[in-house]
Amino acid sequence: MDEAIEAPPLSRKQRVTDIQENVELRIEPTPAELAEIVALLDLVALDGLAFTYRLHRTAGGRVLLTGRLRPRVTQTCVVTLEPLESVVDIPVEDEFWPTPQIEELAREATDPDTTVPLDWPDAIVEGVIDLGPVVYESLATALDPYPKKPGASFQWSQGADDGEGQESGPFAALKRLKDS
Repeated sequence: MDEAIEAPPLSRKQRVTDIQENVELRIEPTPAELAEIVALLDLVALDGLAFTYRLHRTAGGRVLLTGRLRPRVTQTCVVTLEPLESVVDIPVEDEFWPTPQIEELAREATDPDTTVPLDWPDAIVEGVIDLGPVVYESLATALDPYPKKPGASFQWSQGADDGEGQESGPFAALKRLKDS
């Protein structure tokens, strides 16, 4: 089965050999990348999406990423369908491991007596890491899946009298079909 793999909406590749230790860096998406992220996450607006981060090389050729996202996100309220703005503060921590170490971890994961990390590391592929997917995935998982304005509530109506002494609504229509 040959499935095409979609490119991530944001990609920022970094050679491991070019990592600057203890230097705070920043990623900001281009307008086109921002528009794609807004569309993929079904947002009304996304402002101030910038990822500040630091990279640290660790033992075994691994890389530790620490950073923070603080975008202003506008979603649609699931009750009122009005725009709902919020500022999301997302701490980000991720590890990148050489591919052979991830393959070994995958083999160990099948052994019931072995403990594996809850957060699976990302791969270092040919000496390169991609920080863009980490930014996108961190934002996506931090969003409220059912944003609701404060005080908004959904009032379900089973159906009211239609003025002719009959209830309305889908269940009332089914009942009338059954009774006829």
